[in-house]
Amino acid sequence: MAASAPEVGRRTGQVMGFPSEEDQENQSGQVNHGHSASTCNMNGGSLADLQERESEPQAVDCESSEVNMRPEADSDVSDSLPEGQAADSSQLPASNDQAAVPPERKKRKRGRKKKIGYIRKNSKAAPASDAEPKTETRRKTPAKRKLKVISEVPQTPALHDSPAAPESPEMTPGGRPKRRAAKAALEYLHNITKDLEHHDVAPGKRKRDSPDQPASPAQRKASGRGRGQKRKALDYDSDQCDDTDFDPEDNEELDSEEDEEEEEEEEEYRKEMSGLFKKKTAHKHKLVGSNGLSNCAMQPVWTSFRNTKAFREEHSSSWVFSEWIPSVSDWRLLSTSEAELYLPQEEESAAFTLSREGIKEERSLHTMRRFESLPPHAERWDSLFFVGGPVWAMEWCPLPEGAAETQYAALYCNRSGDDRHKVNVLCAEQTLLQLWDLGKLQISRPSSSPQLAYALAIDEGCIWNLKWCPAGAWELPTTDRKAPHLPRLGLIAAAFSNGTIAVYSLPHPKALTAQSQARGEASQAPLIYRVRRIMTVKLGSSQADHNGRSGPCFALDWLPVKPHNILAAGFYDGTVALWDLSTKSSLQRVRSPDRSLCLFPYHCFLAHDHTVRSLSWCRASSELLVTVGDDRMVKFWDITKTCVPLKAIKRFLPTEVSWPILWSGIFQTQECCFTTLGQQGLHYLDSGYLGHKPFFVCTRKATVWSLSMSDWVNSCVMGDNIGDLVFSLLCDPDCNYANTKRHRFPVYRTELVQFRPGQSLKQAQEEEEQEVGDVPLEEPQSYRGAIKKYYLRFIDMDLRSFKKSHEKPLMKKLHTSEIKGILSVDQMPLNALYKVRFNPNMDAHGWVLSAGQSGLVRVHCVRGLSGSLMHKLVHEAQAQFSAMFRSQEPDAAATAVRRCTADTVQVR
Repeated sequence: MAASAPEVGRRTGQVMGFPSEEDQENQSGQVNHGHSASTCNMNGGSLADLQERESEPQAVDCESSEVNMRPEADSDVSDSLPEGQAADSSQLPASNDQAAVPPERKKRKRGRKKKIGYIRKNSKAAPASDAEPKTETRRKTPAKRKLKVISEVPQTPALHDSPAAPESPEMTPGGRPKRRAAKAALEYLHNITKDLEHHDVAPGKRKRDSPDQPASPAQRKASGRGRGQKRKALDYDSDQCDDTDFDPEDNEELDSEEDEEEEEEEEEYRKEMSGLFKKKTAHKHKLVGSNGLSNCAMQPVWTSFRNTKAFREEHSSSWVFSEWIPSVSDWRLLSTSEAELYLPQEEESAAFTLSREGIKEERSLHTMRRFESLPPHAERWDSLFFVGGPVWAMEWCPLPEGAAETQYAALYCNRSGDDRHKVNVLCAEQTLLQLWDLGKLQISRPSSSPQLAYALAIDEGCIWNLKWCPAGAWELPTTDRKAPHLPRLGLIAAAFSNGTIAVYSLPHPKALTAQSQARGEASQAPLIYRVRRIMTVKLGSSQADHNGRSGPCFALDWLPVKPHNILAAGFYDGTVALWDLSTKSSLQRVRSPDRSLCLFPYHCFLAHDHTVRSLSWCRASSELLVTVGDDRMVKFWDITKTCVPLKAIKRFLPTEVSWPILWSGIFQTQECCFTTLGQQGLHYLDSGYLGHKPFFVCTRKATVWSLSMSDWVNSCVMGDNIGDLVFSLLCDPDCNYANTKRHRFPVYRTELVQFRPGQSLKQAQEEEEQEVGDVPLEEPQSYRGAIKKYYLRFIDMDLRSFKKSHEKPLMKKLHTSEIKGILSVDQMPLNALYKVRFNPNMDAHGWVLSAGQSGLVRVHCVRGLSGSLMHKLVHEAQAQFSAMFRSQEPDAAATAVRRCTADTVQVR
């Protein structure tokens, strides 16, 4: 059958691509009669068959399907043609120049098109003559590319002389029908292919035996041509529509093979490109500093440090409330017997062990006496001290930028580990407000151990919250003031359980001790004073005292921007009150018979339906405030228009909230109740200014009791109910938070470990074990019962560097506790952390305080965040501070005294 194919073509005098004389006669007749069909079919098809195809879309121009011929070789080609044949006028120019050679079409980029069942061509027509063998594979039509035929079929073109036909819509200038010959040739070759398939000729063999078949994709790839070059090689000169009207039957098998080949090639191409992309971009994430963090992670820290310094220089006051200077006459040192009524009842701490990552040391059990401390570690600089009871309020004392002086912290602890205070009941009891001296905390090892500077004896009940005046209240400890005045350390506000808020002016400890000794008072440790407060802050008015009807105050915050004169507080019944501390109005500022000053609010509003758990000023504004309450609502307020909140969001039961300087939203923590699985931890909520969606900062399994933000290093720390202190490095505030990576590291982990037999430090524990015998003990529900059964194991992470932190065991435990942590609700939370605080001062920006149920307060330094930029800015600030205050110290002191006196006269 394959051998008889050429004979069939010769009998009809037709071959693909060249019309015969009979075709031209039929064509001219059809042109004269106005018919649109052509009889130029190489397989002997009838005219009716071609007319049936007239309704199909015209897509292919066969003028470009022939072999390119050079004009200067026209005579040679004409001579080499067989007798009775002539070159087609569409390929060779006529002598009378009436039929011009059609211009060569520009190559166009080939794109993926809709697959409509084409068959790829496997071979092409034979050359017009043996004189031009190089032009056999130069030009291909889309029809030839999309049809597969057998190479065994010899195709000898038979050319006939044909005069140039007049140009018409259906004819070329050379007298050749437009596109009809190509369709007829394709139909003829398709029929041959179908006949050969009946003889069981394998398609693979036909492909291999075809001499003119284009190389397969695999062969082209083996020859070293890439994917891009392959696609260009397939982009031949073709008609605009690319033979879209040809849709042969029975082509599903070949079409599926082509689809599979194309899909395999595309998959290989994607793999190659993805691997190349990874190789090219892998080095970008290798820009890691000496601390193990990439430059992308540290860039927000450097930017935040610089911006915070500039913001505080512009929006912080250097000196406020100059009339509130501490006086020795307001401070009375208590005797030992009097002070005993205010001291915490726990004289000895729970047993504990210290384990530091990367240091092999003896893990022996330790206990500490009340107000005792451990010296800072030689390598890690961390220290520890025992305050005598569970800590529920704690704050650093603010210092001006560049003041490389001693750092202080004020805190409150319950007198007993088993004390319980009802939030809906007003109560009064005797407590202590402690002030601890932590030494000069800079980016170096502290020179001294923590020690109790002095304490304030208070009769108004437990302290729910503490806040220092954020700026302008500190002065140099060497300031020379006239007696009985003392240099001021700061102003602090404390919220008591009896529903009142008191403001105290605290002096520097050294100056107070020197004045006490000068008066002949006995010096004993600890120093406990009864103090007359500066003022008492109450609800109500001068004409109608509120008498604590709103319940105790749980939330307290001082205006962070100058003039630092507004104090905001939230109460049990959902009320939020605002006091202007600098007001001179006689309706708000009232003098009591005992010479104490009482201040009433200038504005109150109902913010929540239940207790206001926490509130925070926007650190960059004096008009924006956020409150969170036990009604599970988060509300943003404009204090100039408090009738409706700016924004209200219903979330989980919150515990604490913070609004940093450089962020347009808040960070809040919550209890684990009312929270779906995996949603506990630290959340960010946008205020609506930028419109960012809320996102999860850090996941925690247990209740997060406390949160503290650091504007200096763009970071936060949080303490939870299972004893984990977690440090989180935040992303850039100006980026899309949802697409950024969040870095978090454990500062330390506190584990509750049961004593082994004979390991307890107390003989009483051993006696209890002997009496009980094999009977299982119930879980102790008291503090003293828990310290007899358990001891604390502190596991510290190396914070000097974060290199390979994901491989450290403590980091793996942190990830495990975030997902699979086990909470023992019936167990006394001896290891719980209730308060954590980042140091707000520039010189000690990396130091963190943490304390909880055990009464053990720990001090850590996150040294891994310090860099050359921070050191440079700190040194510049210290030089500026020294130039302002040290060089003119006597004059500055005298000026401060005169200014204080003048302001006092103005107030009166």
